[in-house]
Amino acid sequence: MDPRKVSELKAFVQLCSQNPAVLHLPELSFLRTWLQGMGATIPQPSTNDVPPSCPRTECHCSGASGHSTAPEPTTPESEESELEIDNDGVIEGDTDEPQEMGDFENLEVTEEMVDQANEKKMEAITALGEGEKLEKSLDLFTQAIKLNPRLAILYAKRASVYIQMQKPNAAVRDCDRAIAINPDSAQPYKWRGKAQRLLGHWEEAARDLATACKLDYDEEASMMLKEVQPKANKIVEHRRKYERKREEREIRERQERVKKAREEHERAQREEEARQQAAGSHGGFPGFPGGAPPFGMPGLGDLLNDPELLTAIKDPEVMAAFQDVAQNPENIAKYQSNPKIMALITKLSAKFGGSQA
Repeated sequence: MDPRKVSELKAFVQLCSQNPAVLHLPELSFLRTWLQGMGATIPQPSTNDVPPSCPRTECHCSGASGHSTAPEPTTPESEESELEIDNDGVIEGDTDEPQEMGDFENLEVTEEMVDQANEKKMEAITALGEGEKLEKSLDLFTQAIKLNPRLAILYAKRASVYIQMQKPNAAVRDCDRAIAINPDSAQPYKWRGKAQRLLGHWEEAARDLATACKLDYDEEASMMLKEVQPKANKIVEHRRKYERKREEREIRERQERVKKAREEHERAQREEEARQQAAGSHGGFPGFPGGAPPFGMPGLGDLLNDPELLTAIKDPEVMAAFQDVAQNPENIAKYQSNPKIMALITKLSAKFGGSQA
């Protein structure tokens, strides 16, 4: 994960810890819902609670007390904050324990068991036709599944009962098993599509209902597909929109990093060229005004080939004294007792025939 994003997340969590009132901002409703769904308890804000200054430069808390109300130049990343979907008919998913699925892997199904399972299936269908006998029908389908757990239609039929009982999660589990047994059967896709529609899973519902109609056209499934497909399309387009925005933002950030790196490289090159020029790349002498040599010497480019002189030049104490003497040769008297400085001056005098006085 991008370390910068992790750092931003840590800063945001710290902000929420310091003042939980931030989580009650309207634009963070999606986060509040998710936290509560995970079992978190969010304190109710008091009248004195205001969000503190956000540690991020691109704060999305604009409009809250204590924050700038200027519009953000960037689009918020939260899809839920802008996407509006009509969720009429959507229900809370059931939380019952998983239903009996039969011993699919190990049970040896005899012909007698197959016959008994078919009898239970017919009894269950009859019970459904008699009206509000859902529990009886559910029990009969479950008995049939125990007898013949490898028959996909039994799970699909029981899923239809779960749909009528408003238990979409149980219906999805049955349909998953039916599709695993026979992926070419239309019925499980139809009922799973209906279950996904009850849960408000529009994309999944549209996909299942379209598959059901493709395998075996069904008027009921087709009508429901016409209802959910526009919502699924809206979600897909919304996601693509934010993916495009994210890609564009990543491209801009990448270009900015390249630009900064190029500017840094160019700056380093300029500094290196200036350093080389100061070091006598054009025949001057480092540390002296204008690169002029001391004692009126004609030129010191050749001194750079003398290792002892180069070592002395790198000594700050020696260079400071040398600059002092270069500006006023009479100042040499101050350094008579310094062997490092006098050794360098003596060598220069001997090399160029200058005077130490």
